[in-house]
Amino acid sequence: MHTGLDRLAAGFDHGLAGRRVALLCNHTAVDLWGRHAAQILPGLPGVTVVRLLAPEHGIWGTHQDMEPYAGGQVDPVLGLPVMSLYGATRDSLRPAPEALAGVDALVYDIQDIGIRYYTYAATLALAMEAAAEAGVPVFVLDRPNPLGPMKEGPLLRPGFESFCGLEAGLPVRHAMTVGELARWYRERRAPGCELHVVSGDRRGQPQWVPPSPNMPTRETAAVYGGMCLLEGTTLSEGRGTTTPFQLFGAPGIDPLALVSRLRAEDCPGVDFVPRVFRPEFGKHRGELCGGATIRVFDLSCLQSVRLGVLVLDAVRQVAPEALGWRTDAYEFVTDVPAIDLLWGSAELRETLDAGRPVGPLLDQASAEARSFHP
Repeated sequence: MHTGLDRLAAGFDHGLAGRRVALLCNHTAVDLWGRHAAQILPGLPGVTVVRLLAPEHGIWGTHQDMEPYAGGQVDPVLGLPVMSLYGATRDSLRPAPEALAGVDALVYDIQDIGIRYYTYAATLALAMEAAAEAGVPVFVLDRPNPLGPMKEGPLLRPGFESFCGLEAGLPVRHAMTVGELARWYRERRAPGCELHVVSGDRRGQPQWVPPSPNMPTRETAAVYGGMCLLEGTTLSEGRGTTTPFQLFGAPGIDPLALVSRLRAEDCPGVDFVPRVFRPEFGKHRGELCGGATIRVFDLSCLQSVRLGVLVLDAVRQVAPEALGWRTDAYEFVTDVPAIDLLWGSAELRETLDAGRPVGPLLDQASAEARSFHP
């Protein structure tokens, strides 16, 4: 299969000839042969890469989640100046005028994973807004969505927008490529953006390049849509271990009881293995945690949102004292609980707090996903 970058490298008539480019990218911006976009673009007729713009985790994916990336230096590998789009304040998330100064094209090439709260797409949307204001056209080099065509809800409700979900109406798992998502965002947020999508082909998947420090495998991406909900809780989502989002738990949980409870649920495509682990960083650092590993055996039928909700419900049943809600700032938001930002409303938190069955909530989420037609 070929990505948008592969098509550029093969001589596709891209409309970039003679342009000075700001390249919004990270380490995933590589072609079939492993060449970085910052190496390929200068080989196109008249194209000059003026600077790199870095999303969360930095140009090389070296920084942890919500860790500010300074920028302001020349990248020692690619030899280009870097400006950060993920600093210590909310204002840092949107390109400042100087980020687009002296350029006549913004090129975006980052592997997304097709989940609403994975922040690279939000960075693209904010960059499109800034580019529209500056009169700079945007070129998105498209890549396949590794999660394929399945959609999962719920839809993001108005009033719960944040950097992990910029626009109301988007489901958790949206089934769009980043190019398709860019078109969806343009209609709603940046109608003045001159957008060009350089499509690849939708068959197959490129060689996996971990797009962020805690996304090591395709299996991680497959469970992330639901298991990232644990970021909004006091449970460890497996950060600080070698299998983030597939390993989870907390002190005080009986792993045998937890796995027994989970195996009684309908969780297609996965099984559970009891585990005791000790995170090296993140929540419960240095503490022994009881929990489970999610073993993925069928990606085609895995429903990650259902999985994540059933995990939270199982913990509530076997170790209710272990399940609490995260109260510190989450993606620069302090006045809305992180779990509400992730779910897109207060409904999941309120359902679990009230001890109500989660089945109706999951049915509603599925119905909302079916209603989404970008």
